[in-house]
Amino acid sequence: MTWFEALFVLVAGVGAGTINAVVGSGTLLTFPALLAVGIPPVLANVSNSVGLSPGTAAGAIGYRRELQGQRGRMLRLIPASLIGGIVGAVLLLKLPGSAFNAVVPGLILLGCVLVALQPWLSKRIILPTHTHRGAWWVIPAVFLTGVYGGYFGAAQGVLLMAILGIGMDSNLQRMNGLKNVLATVVNAVAAILFIIVADVDWLAAALIAVGSTIGGFIGARYGRKLPPTGLRALIVIIGIVAIVTMVF
Repeated sequence: MTWFEALFVLVAGVGAGTINAVVGSGTLLTFPALLAVGIPPVLANVSNSVGLSPGTAAGAIGYRRELQGQRGRMLRLIPASLIGGIVGAVLLLKLPGSAFNAVVPGLILLGCVLVALQPWLSKRIILPTHTHRGAWWVIPAVFLTGVYGGYFGAAQGVLLMAILGIGMDSNLQRMNGLKNVLATVVNAVAAILFIIVADVDWLAAALIAVGSTIGGFIGARYGRKLPPTGLRALIVIIGIVAIVTMVF
């Protein structure tokens, strides 16, 4: 990797960390960047997962204020993300890429629709008994999102925001903080598994780790200043870009 290529990957990492803290889909910056510098797809995916883990953790730390009072929610949802991330990482190592990537655009589109309709749907789905614990389907949905995140991860945040925004009674910024925690768990457990059993391009992973950590704190600082409508619009726009990028 030349110095220019290294700088390119580093900058992509900063952008990915910023986007991940605010919405998700940072993988759509770093994964293509790794391919562009000549790293094979599977190796790029594994190295990308390892590199982005510190950045998602930085985003979660940056949103710690919004996490106050959500300890119970985290304790209920973290196991689902943890197990889902392990399953997804194993699928990446065992299955051909086409087996799962075929459904990724559809999942992202579903997430965008759910986020856009979240205020309308929340009034009709959330019952009084769900005001804190959330709807019954939130935990299995978080598990499935963890599977997806452990396998590829692009737009994992979009899906999580849709699930949490509809299935739980809380404001969007608090759900964003919770989303960052769950994404951190998925990325971390997948990264640990990849480090143990898979090949990693350590230079690429290190560049993305440094960049995404910087970006994670940037995103956490400025992301919370976005109004709910603006944040929702940004989620949908990034989701649409993700679909276009992956399909075309």
